[in-house]
Order: sequence, then structure tokens, then C-alpha cells
Amino acid sequence: MSLLDILTYPDDFLKTAAKPVENIDGRLQTFIDRMAETMYQAPGVGLAAVQVGLDQSLLVYDICPQENDRQLHVLINPKIIAAEGEILSEDEGCLSVPEFRANVKRAQSVLVEAVDRDGNPLRLEVEGMQAIVLQHEIDHLQGTLFIDHISALKRQMYTRRVKKQLKYQGS
Repeated sequence: MSLLDILTYPDDFLKTAAKPVENIDGRLQTFIDRMAETMYQAPGVGLAAVQVGLDQSLLVYDICPQENDRQLHVLINPKIIAAEGEILSEDEGCLSVPEFRANVKRAQSVLVEAVDRDGNPLRLEVEGMQAIVLQHEIDHLQGTLFIDHISALKRQMYTRRVKKQLKYQGS
């Protein structure tokens, strides 16, 4: 199976708000498998469909991505229903924002509703790392990057660095 290309900042598609998935068919199942393979190869702990060029409300994640302990989770049309508390996600990173990490304020716990890859309804009440990952990936589905949660100064510094690299690569 072939890996998908992960879009990186400042690609405008990353600002796209995902549309709800309306049909869970064989084509979507294959895409889910490709997303999972891409996430594991990257390596990452989560990947939203928007990050690989599909404007559908779909994400995969695995907070224990070591090969022997893998537990792939697939969420279709996920929504955060409730959030409580506050935690600092230290050194948060993103496959679409390479070579940059930052501390991000997130909710300590979240209640998420979605459907699984078979169309079964899910209701997840999670906290800690799993809550952070879900907030991060659901943000992607709304066209938000984790750098949108940091100070404008830090974001501008990263943007300047990326633009400089892109200019250098283009010459």
C-alpha cells in the first residue's frame, strides 16, 4: 500500500474545514488504511484527513505507536461535546508543522462523539495524552493548526523561517 503525502505549513489546504463523511465504503476503508500506514511511517501519533489532502471529517490516532503495542483508533465525524480542566501540552508537535514544537494549553479531559470505521456510534471520555491528541486532530478537521494556539510572535518566527526555507529551495 502506498503512503500518502502529508501537507505541510503553509499549504492553504490545511486551513480547510472538513466536510462530514456521508458514505463509509470500501474506498474510504482503503483510505483509512493508507492514513494509518502513513501515520506510523511518519512517525506520528495522529493524522487527520485534511493533512493528507482529503476534506473529510476523519482521523486516525494511536498514542502507543510502537509496533508491538499498536492500537489504531479511527474516528469519523468526531465532535468534542464537552471539555474540562486545563493542561499544558508540553513540546507539542505536528507532522504538518515540521521542525517546530511548542507548549499549548489544552483541556485536561474531553468527551468526544464520533462513529468508528464500521459506522458504529462512539462516545469517548478521555483525559491526558489521549485528550490532547484528539483536540489536536479535531482542530485539523476545523482548519486549525496547533501553532494557531501559540503566541503571535512565536508563530511569526516560525512562518519567517519556513518562508526563508521555501525561498531557498525555490532558487
